[in-house]
Amino acid sequence: MTDSITQITAAEISRLAGVTRATVSNWRRRHSDFPAAVGGTDTSPTYDLDTVRAWLAERGQLPESTPEAELRLALQGANDSRVMARQLLPLVPPLAQLPPDRLGKLADLPEAGFAAELATAVGEHHASDSAARALVRCCAARGHEAEGSGEGAADTALQILAELLTDTTATGTYSTPQGLAALMVALPGRLDRTLDPACGGGGFLSAAARAGAAEVLGQEIVNDQAALARVRAELAAPDARVCHGNSLVADAFPDERVDAVVCNPPFGLRDWGHDDLAYDPRWVYGLPPRSESELAWVQHCLAHLSEHGTAVVLMPPGAAERSGGRRIRAELVRTGALRAVIALPQGAAPPLHVSLQLWVLTPPSNSEPKPVLFVDAADQPGRSEQPGRSRDIDWDAVSERVLPVWRAFREDPENVEPEPGRSGTRSVVDLLDDTVDLTPQRHVWAEDVVEPERHDAVAHELRERLRRAGDALTELGDGRLWQQAGPEPAEWRTATVADLLRGGALMLYRVAPARKTAADVGERAVLTRQDVRTGEPPSGSPEDTPVDTLLPVEPGDVVLPETLHHTGPVTARVAGEYDAGSVLGPHLFLLRPDPDRFDSEFLAGFLAAEHNVHGAVTGTSVRRLDVKRLRVPLMPLDRQRHYGHTFRRVRALSSAADLAAAIARELADQWARGLTSGALLPPDDEPLAPAAEP
Repeated sequence: MTDSITQITAAEISRLAGVTRATVSNWRRRHSDFPAAVGGTDTSPTYDLDTVRAWLAERGQLPESTPEAELRLALQGANDSRVMARQLLPLVPPLAQLPPDRLGKLADLPEAGFAAELATAVGEHHASDSAARALVRCCAARGHEAEGSGEGAADTALQILAELLTDTTATGTYSTPQGLAALMVALPGRLDRTLDPACGGGGFLSAAARAGAAEVLGQEIVNDQAALARVRAELAAPDARVCHGNSLVADAFPDERVDAVVCNPPFGLRDWGHDDLAYDPRWVYGLPPRSESELAWVQHCLAHLSEHGTAVVLMPPGAAERSGGRRIRAELVRTGALRAVIALPQGAAPPLHVSLQLWVLTPPSNSEPKPVLFVDAADQPGRSEQPGRSRDIDWDAVSERVLPVWRAFREDPENVEPEPGRSGTRSVVDLLDDTVDLTPQRHVWAEDVVEPERHDAVAHELRERLRRAGDALTELGDGRLWQQAGPEPAEWRTATVADLLRGGALMLYRVAPARKTAADVGERAVLTRQDVRTGEPPSGSPEDTPVDTLLPVEPGDVVLPETLHHTGPVTARVAGEYDAGSVLGPHLFLLRPDPDRFDSEFLAGFLAAEHNVHGAVTGTSVRRLDVKRLRVPLMPLDRQRHYGHTFRRVRALSSAADLAAAIARELADQWARGLTSGALLPPDDEPLAPAAEP
């Protein structure tokens, strides 16, 4: 019987060869000796791995194999990759204990001896021999590289398994960034015994163990994640316990009191157990509303703290100000349980579009409540500001802003020097108002002192920029440059994009969204729908905008959106030199014209015409563009270029209008700010309001 993991799909062939799926499709059509399918379906055939490798090797298309690639391929070729990853996972801890030399010898054993020797090393298991051999080879290779480096032989193998087990599409779970985990475990004073009641894949438990925790406890509701966390905890800490289950409903550690609790709980749950837990003794600060599950997690974490313990909980910003949680927030402040609220940069962890917060809590004391510390690190710059790259948060810089002020506050809460706009303390009396709003930006905000001379210089520069923008706008809008067509509009023959595709005048390309980008794209950016609409340089990244095929964008390509969610005209983007090197993002059409038959600017101008788009759009709530139904005039190339030059002028007029409007708004804001701050006085000739009659 053929081992299922020796059969791979066309997508896996593309990953094996380091090419796009379109290239594999071309190989299948053009090469009669391409390996025949041995399984799968008509729409998704599978191929024998060894035969494909031999075919690729003959043509020099087979990249150098690595143990990591072999393990990924073994997982991808399994009937169920997640099941295979789960079967391999228990093998990781015992393999990590073996020296690299023994791992290497084990990996090279013949089939008959490998199974028996592996069973001796790891005990009973259910993984296939070929997948287990790939895992052993990966651990052996990494073990040799990691000697003396402080890394473990199983780190890379575990990371590969985690890629499948931490599947956001299948489980809705996410990995907490290592920088955030390191910051959170640095906030408690002691970590000897650390608990994470919603531990996911065990990121916090591993971080706590690296920071010195001797015992780590975890609980996770998603079974695959709990298994992953258990292995990570066993590898990182001498004493680790991880249980599967729902901490709020069925707490696995009801009587445990620990030195530190670190937690990234699930947000926005309405079925967290509100009805069944109404009289639970954990709700010391009040029964959490059904819509405030995060406040249930906060109280659960507090309930597990020892007398001098500290809890650090990642919270959504709404929890700091929503009306439903006001009473519980008030009790946390009044009793002294809430010690600090720290605003993090946007994108610190999912959901990436908001600035999450850290709530630092301790058991309430009998002494007079102390002030609460607020730190705003939301504006901390990222490590990478390159166009087209995702914002990589500089966690070292965030920690440098947060940790010193937190440690100073922990030592002497009453005498922490405030930093306007960054950090400050507020007394209990100040916080217990009608809203009990704990948003850090509200409590550390400081009004800038406006210097009249500097303000006047800025306003003067804006006035000059507005004058230049207005002159450019007037010049571009000169009506004498335009010719009237005559008593009747000009007419021309047209052809649909479908006709032009059949005639070879155009090539049409699309890419599909994927769970992860099909291949390494290096420093390439991804051209997104937002970039096309705004005219900005490519801003997507392979991590944030994964695609199944890497399609490089070339100068002269015409790009249109697939779906039209916004109102207003459709933008057709003509790729320029600044787009070269980027790759096409999902939900976009790319038309590549034959330069001897079509001018790109001419093509873009007519494709985006309102009447043209109207006839090619389908749907109501979500309007989709059928690009093949768009029509293009048939003109000589020199006439096309004349139109293309004029279309560029039209776009320049629109851009100049946008620029002038933006400068005018900025100048108006500057004047208004100057008047309200006292930096500016009204002009002497400003008419006075009529005096009131006596």
